[in-house]
Amino acid sequence: MAAPADYPPFQLGKPRFQQTSFYGRFRHFLDIIDPRTLFVTESHLKEAVQLLEDYKHGTLPPGVTNKELWEAQKIKQAIIHPDTNETIFMPFRMSGYIPFGTPIVVGLLLPNQTLASTVFWQVGLNVLVQRANKFTPATRLLIQRFVPFPAVASANICNVVLMRHTELEEGIDVLDNNGNIVGSSRIAAKHALLETALTRVVLPMPILVLPPIIMSILEKTSLLRSRPRMILPVQSLVCLAAFGLALPLAISLFPQMSEIETSRLEPEIAMATTSKTVVYNKGL
Repeated sequence: MAAPADYPPFQLGKPRFQQTSFYGRFRHFLDIIDPRTLFVTESHLKEAVQLLEDYKHGTLPPGVTNKELWEAQKIKQAIIHPDTNETIFMPFRMSGYIPFGTPIVVGLLLPNQTLASTVFWQVGLNVLVQRANKFTPATRLLIQRFVPFPAVASANICNVVLMRHTELEEGIDVLDNNGNIVGSSRIAAKHALLETALTRVVLPMPILVLPPIIMSILEKTSLLRSRPRMILPVQSLVCLAAFGLALPLAISLFPQMSEIETSRLEPEIAMATTSKTVVYNKGL
């Protein structure tokens, strides 16, 4: 089978793009969140699953290309849960993150939010900004647009710690070069949680930082000043673009399977393997 540059020789269960570089991981996650997989029919899904089964058992029909195999794997991974083999409900798929989440983001970014719709200490930040006499009214307005970011970023960090605090006590599995479990490491767990927390800080950044900057510029244009009703549709488009960029950008920062030197881990881990490095799953 000929392999076009974008479709290397197929490897079952492996990513199509190199995971050693940020660009490779970014392209990989762009592929995973592709919303077009939401429109795959049941018959098309069955064909994709069957094609992968044929490959696994060495019974591929003649003429099947690497592109067809990679596309089949993309469809299966986007729709089928890897543990239960059940179809994932659309809003909970990675590919459903942007189309189903964008309306929520647009709603949260609407102006003139009520107190009931705002987190308590986020209101406190607004009050502090309003009382900052050193800033001009225009500067205060611009800063207020960024108030949701530290609130959301802090909440994301708290969420990671609360949901995965047991890993800090019990550790996470670390694997050698052959994929064998060497042991459970609390130090690796700290690294995994730190990487995940940084990912969660970056995740809302394009959504909550870029739209205020872009909208503050666009709102001064004659087009929007003469047509104020267009502000919300334009803001929605800006949010959609930022939302689409945020997820692959954030989760591409670190490899899914991160590498760490055994000398940096617990002595019992270093003694249990001859490998100089081990890998661990950082989570999402």
